[in-house]
Amino acid sequence: MREIIFLNGKFLSKKEACISIQAQGFQYGWGVFESMRAYKGEIVYLKRHLERAKISARAIGLTIPYDESKLKKFILEAARLNGFQDAYIKLIFSKSEARVDTIILVKEYFPYSAKRYKTGLRACVSSLRQNELSFLAQHKTNNYLFYQLAYLEAKNKGFDEAIILNSRGYIAEGSRTNIFLIRDNEIFTPSLECGCLNGITRRVIFDLAKRRNININEVKLALADLYNSQEAFLTNSLIGVIPLASIEKKMFRGRRNNYSLSDIFIKGYKSLLKI
Repeated sequence: MREIIFLNGKFLSKKEACISIQAQGFQYGWGVFESMRAYKGEIVYLKRHLERAKISARAIGLTIPYDESKLKKFILEAARLNGFQDAYIKLIFSKSEARVDTIILVKEYFPYSAKRYKTGLRACVSSLRQNELSFLAQHKTNNYLFYQLAYLEAKNKGFDEAIILNSRGYIAEGSRTNIFLIRDNEIFTPSLECGCLNGITRRVIFDLAKRRNININEVKLALADLYNSQEAFLTNSLIGVIPLASIEKKMFRGRRNNYSLSDIFIKGYKSLLKI
């Protein structure tokens, strides 16, 4: 099937879709993006993604050239034209010489197997450190090299994900995920002040917890807190919610004993999406 890309109001083939190499977005990563999942013709939490994109664009001095209703129409049409039942959609706003380029990319998405959602992912601690004092930590900018290098470091070591600490040694987030820890039936997650992105799925976890009268503690978490947890799980807009099986050589006891508070959120999230 031919790949269709949306660029500045037009649906084009991959060969036709071009941007200027003089653009500030190309040269400096001046722009923002959102990663979304389309499932059975529905864009998961589209409104929340569009709201965050607008806030992030404004924070770095960009004005999005389309209103929310038009963007929704373009995204749905791009998903339809590419024809995937399960798709990864990337919405990009990038500074050009005289405008803000709007780009929508659609790729087929291959989710983890049901078995992987039971066994979980393996993570290491990244050697890179997040600057929690920078306002950019709160936004998904197109200059994503920091996170890409952290992820590649993990993959090169044979892990699935990298856990990033901030400059003060507290846990910030994963290279592609937010992280939640479970200890003595209490749930903890890094506060936003620690330098983590306020992920869309992170916020959904708070919604699910509130419905079930489960408290989530937003706090500063040291690496020792992670090692001393019985369980942990990771979230993002593509994978949803998935257990963290281990950090370095430490296996989480909750997974070994076939008991998991994480399952409440894994199953709850899938129920919301009707997956």
